[in-house]
Amino acid sequence: MNVRLIIAMLVVLILTAGSVQAGGDSARGEELAANAECGMCHGDDGMGDEDNPKLAGMDNAAFMAALKGYKSGEREDESGMMADYAVDLSELDMADLAAYYKSLGGN
Repeated sequence: MNVRLIIAMLVVLILTAGSVQAGGDSARGEELAANAECGMCHGDDGMGDEDNPKLAGMDNAAFMAALKGYKSGEREDESGMMADYAVDLSELDMADLAAYYKSLGGN
């Protein structure tokens, strides 16, 4: 096999794997949400209430930006709880949570 072809195939595989991971794993996100008890404030269906925002159907980029903001301290909530939850989340955790809440729809 041609070396260029092998290199091209490897590049395609790497790019494909990266894009799948970037989309997040909603099943893992569901586990993370359950372990962090996100449903206590945002509801098991992610629909929130008068005091807590709806997460169901939220755009992945907006969801991740919010969590990153809580983690960095650039964004605050009245209770300060979100910073406590977000501080231990990796980017992969955030992507998985975003995928889970996006999958809930929110209609």
